Amino acid sequence: MKWLGWKSKALLRSKTLSRKILLFVLLGVASGGWAAPAHTTPLNFDPLVKQAYARFYLLDFPGAVEPLERFHAEHPGDPQPTALLLDALLFQELYRLDLLDTTFYANDGFLSGKHATQEDPKMRDRILAWPTRPFAKLTRASGRIPTTSMPSMPAAGRAPSSAPTSPWWSAGLAPDFALPPRPGKMRCALLQLDPDYVDAKLITGVYEYVVGALPLPFKFFIGFAGITGSKSKGMEMLHDAANRGVMSSAEAGTVMALFLRREAKYKEAIGIVNTLNTKYPHNYLFRLEEANLRKDDGEGMHAVDAYRDIVADAAKPGYFVSARLELTYFGMGDALHGQRLYKDGAEAYEQAATAPNVGLELKIRSLVAAGQCRDLNRERQLAIKDYQAAIDAGPNTSRADTARKYLKSPYHGS
Repeated sequence: MKWLGWKSKALLRSKTLSRKILLFVLLGVASGGWAAPAHTTPLNFDPLVKQAYARFYLLDFPGAVEPLERFHAEHPGDPQPTALLLDALLFQELYRLDLLDTTFYANDGFLSGKHATQEDPKMRDRILAWPTRPFAKLTRASGRIPTTSMPSMPAAGRAPSSAPTSPWWSAGLAPDFALPPRPGKMRCALLQLDPDYVDAKLITGVYEYVVGALPLPFKFFIGFAGITGSKSKGMEMLHDAANRGVMSSAEAGTVMALFLRREAKYKEAIGIVNTLNTKYPHNYLFRLEEANLRKDDGEGMHAVDAYRDIVADAAKPGYFVSARLELTYFGMGDALHGQRLYKDGAEAYEQAATAPNVGLELKIRSLVAAGQCRDLNRERQLAIKDYQAAIDAGPNTSRADTARKYLKSPYHGS
């Protein structure tokens, strides 16, 4: 895996966006819990925060941002409200861009390819303006964290008074902090101070897993800089965050499912996602992820039926607050392609590409995949039409390069 390409200069530029998202947790759900809560700051129990995340779980990002803006205004200068608001703004933009589907991250192409995004400049500037504020305060606060001694544990539900209160993923949102050493040390210091501040294990666990997953030559190289990691330790931390986290439970479960998907451990991942689906039955992305995993696990038409069930539920008034059905049609196209139902697969991909407000990256991916299905079904003229549409939509992307290749010579399968 080419994880060393994660250093970048701007969060919402196409390459940076794709490389940073893994650290900020995929699928866009930012709390919950499967077990008794661990220690946390009392601010996390504020009614406005609860109101916001009740909407966040439904992927109603505007409904989450509004109370978090009020919460932020009520606590000027505190990094916690800043981080929560930034979290909601970031995921709102990623969802708009169709970049909260783990299909995009299930292989290494997203790290090295040229991708197309139509970012909102105002939202980009707003997001990029925020991270340095909580990070600056975290930097000052880090001096208050003892690293060699452990104080007595606070009452359950409260963080030690000496610990900074910001969620630790907020520091990782800064544009130049991919796998950031200093925030990583700060998270470890907090865990030294209070091992039951379990939310700190979310990004720390991601850090451990990602570094541990690097090829040996890269691990040897970065080891000279003191950067080490362990996949098993990372998964152990993520399990704990999923089971006991206050503000990180669903995020940790989502990340574990992604890592298991990359390792082709589909049934384990399905078990995690089923738990999330039970807790959040009207969360569109969790339903989508279950169907994606069933497709990857080779369930064939059962996976196709799972995608069709999502489309049917989306037609019910109010069932999903926000459903990006282009993601469902793309997954359905993949499943039908896998069953060699090439005509049906092409039509599903084309539905994805022509869906209202489809993200540019997904549109191009869908058109290239549709063209491949048309070629396999010996519908050459329709294939050429799809390839050309992909090139027109994103001429400077890796997938446009692929489309040009198949304009010259039909696709015959990998």
